[in-house]
Amino acid sequence: MPPRPSSPPRRAAGKPAPEAGVPAAGKATGKATGPVFGGAAAARAHGRFITFEGGEGAGKSTQLRRLAEKLAERGVDVVTTREPGGSPGAEIIRHVLLSGAAKPFGSFAEAALFAAARADHLAVTIRPALERGAWVICDRFADSTRAYQGAAGNLDPALLDALEAATVGDTRPDLTLLLDIPAEEGLARAAARSGTGADRFEREGLTFHRQLRDAFLAIAAREPARCVVIDGRDEPDVVTKAIWQAVSKRLPLPRARRRSSRA
Repeated sequence: MPPRPSSPPRRAAGKPAPEAGVPAAGKATGKATGPVFGGAAAARAHGRFITFEGGEGAGKSTQLRRLAEKLAERGVDVVTTREPGGSPGAEIIRHVLLSGAAKPFGSFAEAALFAAARADHLAVTIRPALERGAWVICDRFADSTRAYQGAAGNLDPALLDALEAATVGDTRPDLTLLLDIPAEEGLARAAARSGTGADRFEREGLTFHRQLRDAFLAIAAREPARCVVIDGRDEPDVVTKAIWQAVSKRLPLPRARRRSSRA
């Protein structure tokens, strides 16, 4: 499961984010200090966990940033992050995975590395942020492992269940936004973005990416209470609106802050 944001965890408030872990007034850092939260929003007091999923070129990075900025405008403490990566240890594993160095060892080795990266990411970034009441928005999470290493990599679902139980536990997303796009269109977008710098997963063939799309849609169909499918073929502003409607419907939002006016 590849990533897409171009930087590790950061704050969101409509301005360029500082480096991970560096506080900025009125915003959220990518660094945190807290416990596992239950699988449902009711199991924790304030924090919310949103994940973006989908194939290559679906627009996850752009839409994640827009959602984070909109939430920050309402005064929400927002942490944006990514997988693989999102913490110092996980970023090291990210390089190994996306460079293709682990590919010769097979899907199981890649899944184990993703699990190790995820365990560090959860412990260092996600759980601490949720404990303090922040909203964590993550570009890819466990669903990507199920799609990339599971469905497309032919790993036994029982093995993935065991890895997920050991790493994720009860720290599961409140809401997953699946940006759906045909594999052909997504790969064309990714190629235009990456050029010759395609990562290990972007270099896979069309059949692989079609399997990914089918796998993501199957996950969404199995878990409709958590997953919302968004048509990623629409114009970015249309997608942004659909995402905001989904978030507003599924999760309680604070009131928008009133702008002060001068006499």
